Amino acid sequence: MDHQKEIIQHVFQFIQTDASKATEFNELALRLYAYQYQYNLPYRTFCMQKGKTPRMVRTWKDIPPVPINAFKDVTLSCTDPEKAEAIFMTSGTTKGVKGKHYHPTLHIYDQSMKLNFKKRFMKDMEHIRMGILFPTKKEMPNSSLAHYLALAVKEFGTKESHYFVNEHGIDMTRLLGELNHAEETGEPYALLGASYSFVHMLESLERMGKTFSLPKGSRILDTGGFKNQSKELELNEFYHLLSTTLGVDRADCINMYGVTELSTQFYDKGNESVPSIKSGPHWIRTRVINPLTGEEVPKGERGVLVHCDLGNFNSVTTILTEDVGVELENGILLLGRVQGTEAKGCSIAVEEFLKAASKGVSE
Repeated sequence: MDHQKEIIQHVFQFIQTDASKATEFNELALRLYAYQYQYNLPYRTFCMQKGKTPRMVRTWKDIPPVPINAFKDVTLSCTDPEKAEAIFMTSGTTKGVKGKHYHPTLHIYDQSMKLNFKKRFMKDMEHIRMGILFPTKKEMPNSSLAHYLALAVKEFGTKESHYFVNEHGIDMTRLLGELNHAEETGEPYALLGASYSFVHMLESLERMGKTFSLPKGSRILDTGGFKNQSKELELNEFYHLLSTTLGVDRADCINMYGVTELSTQFYDKGNESVPSIKSGPHWIRTRVINPLTGEEVPKGERGVLVHCDLGNFNSVTTILTEDVGVELENGILLLGRVQGTEAKGCSIAVEEFLKAASKGVSE
């Protein structure tokens, strides 16, 4: 589809520009909205029911957000899902249904990841020896995190970079070898992976009575939190243990916030104090809303996060998450998952979306 090629080109160019004006973000967001309204049928029906045709929508803040759970029940794609280059799936839920995010090409996703990762994690370094506490892309072809980490290794890791997770858990022998090597040579080292894998690693190192003092320039990236996966640690304790066990400053312990249904990630500037402030690049913007009314809450007040991600050219740019947060001057503060009335607001939004979408498909 030529139209799609043109859309991809525009998004790619926008991502490449160093910084963008609000007007340019708005212009592209509205262009993507018109495209998704035309080619994404369940989404169009939902927007029509809300009276939000492209003519009525003047700013990115008016684009109707899709509740994140809708990805589990509805195919949200402007192109034939059968022809997708990648399908990233959520890790499943109590219902066991996985959300699916279709990518006709990974051109935009990869570019978004590389530019953002270089600026926020690599900073002044071109390459660093990496250890990955997560399965490989081959083992988890539908995991956006497996793809993200594979890209990190390919673009920014040295050829000695290693994966440490296998079917038996973490290969501690190999990991200890790498940590010892870094200490002995003074070569900076990076450990990246799922937060819960770091918890398992910390438990193993504690049992062995091992601590390290990794060289200056070493850094850590964790993502995903550790709910239901391992013993829960309080955030402050988690980063304190990471820092004291590995000898890496808490300022160099970076947390990445990303969800399968987005194409762009948020980072903090380290975790000297928690919770840390997260921010994204110029091609993603966030609003904080009251999910019962859909209205934006004043800056500094808690609400549910809505992200508008221009990297999501094929599905929907605008997503109502189930994450609670506060908007501050320089980013967002994540406060956990929705509960109580906020959760009720989110489930009403899901019901409303599914009702409208199924009506459109059956007509």
